[in-house]
Amino acid sequence: MLKKALESTLTTKESDELISAFDQIGDIIIVRIPDSLLSKKKIIGETLLNEIKVARSVFYQTSDVEGDFRTRNLEILAGEDNTETEYKEFGCKFFVDVENAFFSPRLSTERERIGNLVQDGEVITNMFAGVGMFSIMAAKKKKCTVYSLDINPAASKLCVKNIELNKLVGKVISINGDASKIIKEQLVDKSDRTLMLLPERSDEFLESAITTTKNGGMIHYYSHIHADKKSEAGKLSEEHYLQVTPVQSEILGSKIVRAIGPRYYQTVVDVKISK
Repeated sequence: MLKKALESTLTTKESDELISAFDQIGDIIIVRIPDSLLSKKKIIGETLLNEIKVARSVFYQTSDVEGDFRTRNLEILAGEDNTETEYKEFGCKFFVDVENAFFSPRLSTERERIGNLVQDGEVITNMFAGVGMFSIMAAKKKKCTVYSLDINPAASKLCVKNIELNKLVGKVISINGDASKIIKEQLVDKSDRTLMLLPERSDEFLESAITTTKNGGMIHYYSHIHADKKSEAGKLSEEHYLQVTPVQSEILGSKIVRAIGPRYYQTVVDVKISK
């Protein structure tokens, strides 16, 4: 879609160089532009704003998501310079700040999958909750209690706002702070199900995930895996988990969540632990 919208602006060679995948979040578009096309970034932004009628703003992502707060730098290319928007997914509404709090529209399928796994009566620890999307989608469907943790105060504030925005049959409790400290002080052996949505640091926080999870409870362990063959990524992630876990674990399944680079994948392993 991006390439088609820019046919009149870029040569065939430039169009081939352009990263065609971009994120549309509510009325905001975030685009990644290769260095060779940065001289045309304003034209690209203005073309997108004109072509995509629901768009209010077009931003160029100038940095990766990084740091403890999981934020990224954005540069306005066209439209209104406002990084907050409303986003809808599977019957839920969310206020997001695409620059100052972690959010990815590319996890929508995984959010739905987890929401469908949750059962009435469960207690869930969402260790790196961002604006609370996994938490709220679970509590929208099931009479569960979700402890929604994030170290970024902007993310936690938006989570509170999103709790109020949606009619939930369950309960979401937003707690701002370091997940390891919160678990140690408040959530030992509390959780029937624990989400570890910080794949680049899952090994570091695995002990905390085990601490909050009850004997016989489930952990959804996300990681980043290199695999020469896509079909091998799930198996490799299972092997990695078994190498690093200190507790007896039954692997219930694994899958690729999304591709994040050439032969590089975000994966999830669903495990039942025995303590």
